[in-house]
Amino acid sequence: MRDAHQSLLATRMRTFDIVGGAAAYSNGLPNLLSLECWGGAAFDDSEHFLSEDPWERLARLREKTPNLLLQMLLRGANGVGYTNYPDNVVRHFIGEAAAGGVDLFRVFDCFNWVENMRVAIDAVAEAGKIAEGAICYTGDLLDPTPPKYSLSYYVDLAKQLDAVCWRPRTWRAG
Repeated sequence: MRDAHQSLLATRMRTFDIVGGAAAYSNGLPNLLSLECWGGAAFDDSEHFLSEDPWERLARLREKTPNLLLQMLLRGANGVGYTNYPDNVVRHFIGEAAAGGVDLFRVFDCFNWVENMRVAIDAVAEAGKIAEGAICYTGDLLDPTPPKYSLSYYVDLAKQLDAVCWRPRTWRAG
């Protein structure tokens, strides 16, 4: 619901069409973990190219798929934008997205800088939702010749990300 139309149709599927198929997922695949239906380009393009409200799209999907988790792809400190945002903006956006129906946030950073994902991951946890840290990779992980982006690089990166996703947090009441 995000990547397919992003990759195949340049994120030009209208909310009407996406929501039209949502009940089929909900009824036909009730054990599906999640629908990845929101994220950077899908959010941006719905506004800029389709003149649609991405928040309305999220609300309508939530209504049609009450039994499934809704998932979004989040660009860490960039949120759904193309530049780094202040921490308070990232936290507020995540809070609003969680309140609007997003249950699972797949958080990544294009440079694999774990510190750039930390605020977002913490904000997801504070909203009581699921944070899934993601790693960007390219190349052949089984080829030992790349000097930097080797299998050990990605294993170390996964350990760093695991520590951020699973570290104890201080929860605030209210």
